[in-house]
Amino acid sequence: MKLQPTIAALCAAAFFSGGVFAMTSAEQKTEKDRIEAEYKAASDQCKPMKGNAKDVCKKQADGQKKIALADLKHRAEPTEGHRHDLAKAKADAEYDVAKEKCDDATGNTKDVCQKEAKAAHVKALEAAKVAEVSAKPSSNTADVADARKDAAEKTREADYKAAKERCDAMAGDAKDACVADAKRKFGQ
Repeated sequence: MKLQPTIAALCAAAFFSGGVFAMTSAEQKTEKDRIEAEYKAASDQCKPMKGNAKDVCKKQADGQKKIALADLKHRAEPTEGHRHDLAKAKADAEYDVAKEKCDDATGNTKDVCQKEAKAAHVKALEAAKVAEVSAKPSSNTADVADARKDAAEKTREADYKAAKERCDAMAGDAKDACVADAKRKFGQ
């Protein structure tokens, strides 16, 4: 009965080695066809819409397609580079949609909306960069610390720009106090 432990070990090895079995080219083509069909269906839903709602719908469809293609690439070849590309595709898609939604607003409200969308985009991209550095086998704790420090600095700067833009709706002493508070809060 020595065969059972061997079979169990082989089954466990096959189960935990999911990355070893890459998708075949036929499976990848099927997935690409499915993604294209979903994109076409999502785009078709946008056709009867008007104005900015139509633009937002198109950006959402484009974003979903980009994310799905990046995900397919990562599933076909699960590398850290592809994982980073997937995270970047998600961040870019969310940013494009958020930026498009800002077009419904005007004046300072639109500017604030765009700065907040940019801040969220920067935060997502920096998180992806930190994750990429952390996952590299050759990176050490100093590399990761540097990546985190750089990410925090860029995120703080983007958040500051959004906060400062919110202050532009104010006037006089209230605006000065708002800007001073934003500078203090975000270390600018």
